[in-house]
Amino acid sequence: MLKRLLPQPLVFLLWLLHFLPLAPLAAIGCGVGDLLRLLGKHRHAVARKNLEWCFPELSEQERAALLKAHFRALGRSLVERSVLWWGSRERLSRMIRVEGEEKIRQCLDAQRPIILLAPHFVGLDAGGVAIAMRFNCVSMYATQANPVFDRLLLRGRHRFGDQQLLSRQDGVRATIKAMRSGRPFYYLPDLNARRRDSIFVPFFGIQTATITGLSRLARAANAAVLPCATRMLPGGEGYVVEIGDAWENFPTDDVEADTARMNGWIEAAIRTMPEQYYWVHRRFKTRPEGEVRPY
Repeated sequence: MLKRLLPQPLVFLLWLLHFLPLAPLAAIGCGVGDLLRLLGKHRHAVARKNLEWCFPELSEQERAALLKAHFRALGRSLVERSVLWWGSRERLSRMIRVEGEEKIRQCLDAQRPIILLAPHFVGLDAGGVAIAMRFNCVSMYATQANPVFDRLLLRGRHRFGDQQLLSRQDGVRATIKAMRSGRPFYYLPDLNARRRDSIFVPFFGIQTATITGLSRLARAANAAVLPCATRMLPGGEGYVVEIGDAWENFPTDDVEADTARMNGWIEAAIRTMPEQYYWVHRRFKTRPEGEVRPY
């Protein structure tokens, strides 16, 4: 969303905002989120439909409150990205706490390749920065249509350490090679995929097109899978990156079961902070044969 909103004056405004303490930045971000909810009719409709599908047990009033909270969290993530791009290492260290860092180091000490399973929560970029401040990582990167946003995003991802960005054209071999060289792979698995690149497995009880890359990469690289969720904290409290224990008995010989397990974990993580998942994405765009698209 931010990539469509970045002419040069807005970049300058973002740069100015990064000097503010986090509490007023959070308040400004909530206001930006309210504006996005009111003016961004298309994304508003997408998020509303996603919440209807995933939380049918909630009343309309409860989903409306969740939708409002989501856009406020989204607005905060956009505004607070200014600190990720221009804030000092010392400020970012105070702003983003990492719980479970030792689990990554244990795998590295054992020379075990690592996949950090990082779902699309609004704090995703903050988590990526915190991990990059501690480890030389590898992640995937797609060139952005907006050249200003593309430059800022690339600069932000290269600010700390020796970070390696790969494109889809680089292929699986380059990713495995990077992991085997000791680079944790910051892996984002949960965007809508084309039918030919995915299988349908449950997500909130809905058959959802899901890429099988986690199971296949873990097998090919003999990698440990560590769940990695970034939680946005209230007001000016910042973020916390929560790194879980390496999954046992993963991968198996059943790619479909492995992929369903991934979706089940993501769903469970979402239920702990439902307003922070990236609901403005058309997660259910690709449907099984014969089903009508919801958007």
